[in-house]
Amino acid sequence: MAREIVMPQMGLSMDSGQIVRWLKNTGDRVHPGELLLEVESDKSIVEVEAIEEGVLHILLGPEEGQIPVGSVIAYMLAEGERAPTTRMSAGERPEPVMEVSAAAEATPAVHPADEVKRLPGRRAPSSPAARRLARELGVDWSMAAPSGLRGQIKQRDIQMLKHSIEQATASIPPPTIDAKVIQITPVARRLAEATGVDLDGLASRHPGKRLERSDIEQELKQAVQRAVGPGGGKDAGTETIPGSRTAMGTPPPGAPPYHRQPAGSLRLLVAERMAGSAQDTAAVTLTTKVDATELVTIRTSLKADAPTEVIPSYNVLIAALTARALVEHPALNATLDGKDILYWEAVNIGIAVDTPRGLVVPVLRDAQAKPVRTLSKEADDLLKRAAEGKAVPDELTGSTFTITNLGIYDIDSFTPIINPPECAVLGIGRLVKENVVVDDQPAIRSMITLSLTFDHRLVDGAPAARFLQRVKQFIEQPYLWLV
Repeated sequence: MAREIVMPQMGLSMDSGQIVRWLKNTGDRVHPGELLLEVESDKSIVEVEAIEEGVLHILLGPEEGQIPVGSVIAYMLAEGERAPTTRMSAGERPEPVMEVSAAAEATPAVHPADEVKRLPGRRAPSSPAARRLARELGVDWSMAAPSGLRGQIKQRDIQMLKHSIEQATASIPPPTIDAKVIQITPVARRLAEATGVDLDGLASRHPGKRLERSDIEQELKQAVQRAVGPGGGKDAGTETIPGSRTAMGTPPPGAPPYHRQPAGSLRLLVAERMAGSAQDTAAVTLTTKVDATELVTIRTSLKADAPTEVIPSYNVLIAALTARALVEHPALNATLDGKDILYWEAVNIGIAVDTPRGLVVPVLRDAQAKPVRTLSKEADDLLKRAAEGKAVPDELTGSTFTITNLGIYDIDSFTPIINPPECAVLGIGRLVKENVVVDDQPAIRSMITLSLTFDHRLVDGAPAARFLQRVKQFIEQPYLWLV
């Protein structure tokens, strides 16, 4: 019997997913543990494994868009077994398929429901399975002759309608389908789609190779060079990026003066959460300038002592000291649950990461209880997978406090937005050498600016200021939290 493969739920908050691509084809023999497909939730792209053996029969693909969790997307068949002809919701059984004989083609079938009169201007009722089949076959279900006992249009009526249409259009040759499958990583595919890179042409120049992000970036660089021309560059005029108005030339008369692109599911989620944060929180931002010279010295010493190991980034170091500061100031390690404030025992630090898909926040759990080296190894693995869209959805939820760093973009200070339902978020500016006064003497020191945005509904300004002051002390005097 055909076994259903359904859209999996890859996180507690996931209610639908998008098929990125199938890694197997219809008719392939699949064994347990083999990768079947890639699914995108609102947080990440996850590879789904087969849990049983059989012959794969695919029903839904990437063109279907968002698919509800639990919907049947494929079947696993026994050898020689015939696949059901309709796609169904989980647990729904297919109706028998009506075989159309030569006699049936010659003589129109007489349905019991032919005697049921339809009210003027109303369609005959139809089953959900029939409507789904009609959408799949591309026909108008209301044109079918109902065969149900109560005048209901059934799946077999849709199949009969489709057969009649095919008979009438038999002289029209069917469209050819290009079965070529381009091997490409999800991150590279999204970058190519966003920039307009010709994947077919690129794949033909790299036969048998799985295209990666570096291949797309190289193609973009070559496109810029071709557009600028020999001897071009920044001094030769404006650089041209594929997909821009300059690269495309002057739009034809009547064309809109913009480029329309659907917002992805992650972009829509970020927009929804940020709008909710701005509307539903009483956000206040505090800033302070911090002398990070000693922290820089510690990190430099770690690199010299163990150059082959994973060296803690500044994000990890600040996450570790922030976690210890939150233990001392639990009012900031809190979330809002309706009319209740939850003060968490564990400190789960979310670190905002910019990816080709948009902003995601992987979570370092129990950061207050882990040595810096352990936290650094976990962060290195998690942040890489999050940037590639391979983090498990549950690794992107459950934070109690968030850190975001815009220093790499030469930003000194900014107003970070709270990640609901958390109480606060810490923004980190760039690390820059400045001439400051130390012990009444001028000195060159490594300085950064911290920006703390907190929800005034959960905590008052003074406790928030004391927490930020403690973080500053930990950065300026690392031995306070390293011992």
